[in-house]
Amino acid sequence: MDLIFFGMQGAGKGTLGKSIAERYGMKIFETGGELRKLAQEESELGKKIKSIIEAGHLVSDEVVMEIVENFLSHLDKNSSVLFDGIPRKVEQAKLLNDLLLKHNREYKGLLIDIKKETALRRLTTRRICKTCKAVYSADYNKTNCEAKTANGEQCDGELITRSDDNPSAIETRLNAFENETVPAIKIYEDRLIKIDGEPRIEEVEKLAISALDTIMKV
Repeated sequence: MDLIFFGMQGAGKGTLGKSIAERYGMKIFETGGELRKLAQEESELGKKIKSIIEAGHLVSDEVVMEIVENFLSHLDKNSSVLFDGIPRKVEQAKLLNDLLLKHNREYKGLLIDIKKETALRRLTTRRICKTCKAVYSADYNKTNCEAKTANGEQCDGELITRSDDNPSAIETRLNAFENETVPAIKIYEDRLIKIDGEPRIEEVEKLAISALDTIMKV
């Protein structure tokens, strides 16, 4: 079972996505990460993406779907995928659904639901690690990152406020979510799992696991 992961900025999708993927042995598809990965390859798709990026153009929905199809074609047939950050709008949702149907994949939508006021508060008070990009909420009172690196050591990177975590930029991102992504989410209404994202992240994770364990057959 694949999951299409939705949540307003500030809902904790990054943290929850990693823990959900780890619990259920899922592969994470994140568009930006796949773009950067493919752009370094010498494949035809990689060369196409590299040329688009170097020209300063946006990657079209059709090319995004090529990236998704490439990802799925290299996936073990028994692996599940957590799609994070896609679809962002209705047309992408339609194209993604067609692609998943083509590959005979079962899927559900998963929405971490928070209020706009909550998103604004979280985004204007959070900090990120300058080194590994781990995100810390306002109630974390230390100045350095405690995340573990690939070799098991503590990252210890400096925590900073993102330059685009200011009220004006945040308002723009949240409006884009409401105007473009919310209509896309409605396409999944008949297969949407909605989780209350207002409590602390630990409680939200428990709610998500409770809803997903049966579906993911743990």
